[in-house]
Amino acid sequence: MKEIILDTETTGLSVKDGHRIVEIGCIELDNLIPTKKIFHCYLNPERKVSEDAFKVHGYSDQFLSNKKKFSEIADEFLKFIDNKKIVIHNADFDIAHLNNELLLANKEKISKNNIVDTLDIARNRFPGSGISLDALCKRFRIDNSRREKHTALLDCELLSKVYINLLDQKEPKLNFSNSSNIKKNENNFKSINYSKKVIFPSADEIKIHKEFMKKNFKRNFY
Repeated sequence: MKEIILDTETTGLSVKDGHRIVEIGCIELDNLIPTKKIFHCYLNPERKVSEDAFKVHGYSDQFLSNKKKFSEIADEFLKFIDNKKIVIHNADFDIAHLNNELLLANKEKISKNNIVDTLDIARNRFPGSGISLDALCKRFRIDNSRREKHTALLDCELLSKVYINLLDQKEPKLNFSNSSNIKKNENNFKSINYSKKVIFPSADEIKIHKEFMKKNFKRNFY
């Protein structure tokens, strides 16, 4: 099954305040294995980046001024995520911003039915514990030392590792194409008895053990 790990960076927190997306990062997984297919772009938000947002990601107005607008990459982005589950950490934030951009570009919104929110998974698995991306990286011993700033593509890379750990599937499932060899070997295993023989102590061994216990633990037990 193909899934998309997705993250965005924005000019600020709320769509209601007119904030826009400045970066989109996507990594494709196939049965939890990265396919090396990515979608990544910086965007001209057509407004100023808030001071708080700049502290988070470090993208200045000048840096973003010559980047494409969302409407120019919308079709390419939609094609990349088409018919795939989208995995996001704190999905409400990213989907609100993405659907706002899609609305402004006269495109169809992303359905919440296609979303997997790792924040919800983490909240259910670790109630009362830290469930930020950094906290989950620490829990699963994932190296996030490069995360000096929030950048969409790096956050996707970290989230893909967190997601696999949240699902308790640290190794991808193997697909054995040659089932005939497996069946052939099954007969060999059936003839092997793996039950272990239980060995009981002899009367002499029990007597020696009791004498040892009396001698060494008399004060406490006898």
